[in-house]
Amino acid sequence: MAKFERRLWHGDPSGMSRKDRQPCEYQVYIPDNLVHRTFSLEGGVSADVVDAESALVRFNADASSLVNTEALARILLRAESVASSKIEGLVIGARRILRAEVENSIDGSATDVTATEVLANIQAMVYGIEQIEKDKPITLKLILSIHERLLAGTKLSEYGGKLREEQNWIGGSDFNPCSANYVPPPWELVKGLMEDLIAFCNSEDLPAVAQAAIAHAQFETIHPFIDGNGRTGRILIQLILRRRGLAMRISPPVSLILATWAKDYVSGLTATRYIGEHFSAEALEGTNTWVGRFAAACSRSVIDAMEFEARAQKIENEWRSRLMNVRKGSSTDLLLQKLVGAPVLTVKSASMLTGKTLSATNKAINQLVAAGILHQVGIGGRNRAYEAPEIIEAFSDLERQLASPEGDTRNSKPTRHVPARIKKNNQEE
Repeated sequence: MAKFERRLWHGDPSGMSRKDRQPCEYQVYIPDNLVHRTFSLEGGVSADVVDAESALVRFNADASSLVNTEALARILLRAESVASSKIEGLVIGARRILRAEVENSIDGSATDVTATEVLANIQAMVYGIEQIEKDKPITLKLILSIHERLLAGTKLSEYGGKLREEQNWIGGSDFNPCSANYVPPPWELVKGLMEDLIAFCNSEDLPAVAQAAIAHAQFETIHPFIDGNGRTGRILIQLILRRRGLAMRISPPVSLILATWAKDYVSGLTATRYIGEHFSAEALEGTNTWVGRFAAACSRSVIDAMEFEARAQKIENEWRSRLMNVRKGSSTDLLLQKLVGAPVLTVKSASMLTGKTLSATNKAINQLVAAGILHQVGIGGRNRAYEAPEIIEAFSDLERQLASPEGDTRNSKPTRHVPARIKKNNQEE
């Protein structure tokens, strides 16, 4: 039975004010386990889930009809990671992250701190997705490995891949949870709750979209890590959709929609935190509210992805018309196909993408520069790179809606906190 439990905070001598330093009482939320729970989806919500699953399956089956599937998958996965990071306040534009990605590939490090964190999110998501195939189990070890990669290179890297052994909270003071908006379960319950969550993720009693929605909400409720909970929890969504066979080739940019629907996203998660029995009216209503919103986000993500795919195909067709008579299988032909997924590249990275020699690749790049398809830019000082501005603009438009007031999550999502001795000067999610 889900409940709030009263706890005593013993005070923090490093607090800024007397109130911060004094002992106080707070309430932690202890959720029900998911395994063996009864979930009942209302008719309308059930229909939304079916529509979302049909859209995801259709998109994964039909995506290759327009552009190179691998390239499309790469850019959409990047958009998903960037949007997930934006939800946590890591705001970065399309051109900036693409250039940082190339800079990182050249010398192993990007000078842009925010870009480094977002790149870690991309790498963590790629790693996680590569570990999962249809019907392959999700494990706690995998989640910990994903989290370790997410925090690698940050000031909190020592906590990467480790379940928290401290109390954390959302909102209120940096020094105690007594005025917090939400306090997750105490750390000693985290391992058991995570083991239950993993078992739920590997079940097949519910439709995949409903399962991903409920698992994500439970993950955010548990808040198992010192930092990186939101981003790891949204990677979990992709793992479940892939494991259940809905996103085997292309990951839908669900976070793009969740970020745009920030207030509904947060209130939907909150609605799942009921008090009492799991079969109560409050529990069932909260679950249906969240699952319905999540299903709508999945369906909308497919629409946005298909619009981007169509725009990318139109751009590629215009390029080919501009060049005229591009020989099939040539370096230029292959490079045009790859630009959708890698709109900022070097001669070396382009050679690796196309499988052609550096000499042939350099010749193809010069041809694209002469046609105005690629522009030469400087990356990381003296390094020479090239970018396709039309694709970058399309990528920017795919996630530009996040810049609108409605999509600004910083005004709708409370700050997350851990004890000040851990937080120091770091933002915790």
